[in-house]
Amino acid sequence: MSNPVWNPDNITDVAESVGVGALNHDVVTQLAQDVEYRVSQILEEALKFMRNAKRTTLSTQDISQALRLLDVEPLYGYEATRPLRFGEASIGPGQPLYYVEDEEIDFEKFINAPLPKVPREISLTAHWLAVEGVQPSIPQNPTSADQRHQELLPKGPGANPNLAAIGGNDNVAVKPLVKHVISKELQLYFERICSAILDEANEEFRISAFASLRTDPGLHQLVPYFVQFVADKVTHNLKSLFVLRQMMQLLAALLENPSLYIAPYVASLIPPVLTCLIGKHLGSTSADGPEAHFALRDFSASLLSAIAKQYGQTSGTLKPRIARSCLKDFLDSHKPFGTHYGAILGLRGISGAAGVRTLILPNLKTYDQVLKQGLADEHKKDQAERVAMVLTRSLELLEQHSANMTNGHPEGAELKERLTEAIGEVLGARVYESGRAGLASVVLDKDMAV
Repeated sequence: MSNPVWNPDNITDVAESVGVGALNHDVVTQLAQDVEYRVSQILEEALKFMRNAKRTTLSTQDISQALRLLDVEPLYGYEATRPLRFGEASIGPGQPLYYVEDEEIDFEKFINAPLPKVPREISLTAHWLAVEGVQPSIPQNPTSADQRHQELLPKGPGANPNLAAIGGNDNVAVKPLVKHVISKELQLYFERICSAILDEANEEFRISAFASLRTDPGLHQLVPYFVQFVADKVTHNLKSLFVLRQMMQLLAALLENPSLYIAPYVASLIPPVLTCLIGKHLGSTSADGPEAHFALRDFSASLLSAIAKQYGQTSGTLKPRIARSCLKDFLDSHKPFGTHYGAILGLRGISGAAGVRTLILPNLKTYDQVLKQGLADEHKKDQAERVAMVLTRSLELLEQHSANMTNGHPEGAELKERLTEAIGEVLGARVYESGRAGLASVVLDKDMAV
């Protein structure tokens, strides 16, 4: 039988302390071996906790967790925020004694030290984390932007701090479980692409950057950074149509790249696109003109339609959520005509003729009053005219997707009156003056299937 590493004399001392005067030598040896096995088992489990915590120093907390895991009552009174210092004393030849050194405190410094800050008073409050599965937008709950921001922060020791600076978070320290490290070449590529896209003076650089984004196959790791870059630039540059156009073209280039898997980031792509589509005030009127933002809204609508068409099947709630947002802005009379214009384009782009029939057409009578007021205002007349034109084109879309049903409909003044009653004076007069019987038939036959 091999001699145990654990000193058998410790077993004898413990036995005497509990009233057991004499123990057989073999029993002491067996107990010492058992103690040695139990201690090694605890240390192995504690080392696992230490490694999983990415540490190289074993702490008392690791030992306590190991004892709990082994269903042993943990030891109390050994927690410390700093490592313990052990001293060695000799009580005889070959019998060292280890003890914990006590820290010496200078009473003069302790008494003259400033008092600590008074802790904040404890207060309790209640709030709804979720109502019927929907998280309310209150300060106590994290927003989707905060969650997305935490997901897209550059991670790992090799991450470029400039990527975090894009979102204005230079000093945020994040220690994720899984480190995301991108190479220096990709970091340099990201910086060059971003600077080239925003270089207003050099169109050739911008064209080359977009061509690279459309075709390069090795950009998978940079997709979340580009998405975050677009979201940040759109949020902070609503007065710059140039920046907004470049961000939409950047998203279009990423969507056109056949090598990139964009599906996990669709939820993050929609907000900046919707901002450029139905934002209240885009661009600077003095620098860009009062109607320059309509081209941006047209491009954003086409981009939103492409996203919905490509990823609408994988996300069943994508189209309904977009339609709900666009319809809400279309029916808000306090929003400017630019927002109404973008909302109509969005509804028409994501749902086609069926959306026009079910979402736009039933609300035209109510919207007619807003349209008439806009056409009567000299400052808003041009923008209201654009809205009237896009509504007319939306009705023509119904005509293209419906069979001509002209039989049984009135003509002349009665037809004009019926159209006015159905869709309002402005659009009713335009449909009547167009002389297109098929278009009038589609408007009046509201229950016809598309």
